[in-house]
Amino acid sequence: GLGFNIVGGTDQQYVSNDSSIYVSRIKKDGAAYLDGRLQEGDKIVAINGRDLKDLRHMDAVELFRNAGYDVSLKIQRRLQPQNGPVGHRGDGDSGGLPLAAVLVPGLALAAAAVWILLRYRQRM
Repeated sequence: GLGFNIVGGTDQQYVSNDSSIYVSRIKKDGAAYLDGRLQEGDKIVAINGRDLKDLRHMDAVELFRNAGYDVSLKIQRRLQPQNGPVGHRGDGDSGGLPLAAVLVPGLALAAAAVWILLRYRQRM
């Protein structure tokens, strides 16, 4: 997976009167954690150019599960940590490289390091 959990949707509002999708948890050592740009509480506006507005929670989950190899997220960052986002700044465009452009090479290096370590231990 992408290394984070989401909450929200038209059927499971995380913020009162707001059916948006939010990052509820970043999984330690997961892809999003290693990338470092996504934060808990971020509102995810779109994935791979697909707007997440007015989706049920499970429909949003399916979009993330089927996101493919190159994943691009458009987010809005909350202003301060609280129980649910209270405000956002900017236009939500994270800019820079797509998330996968950083995650995939980093994960490949980590996998190679583990493989080398395991082969080294087998020889001992």
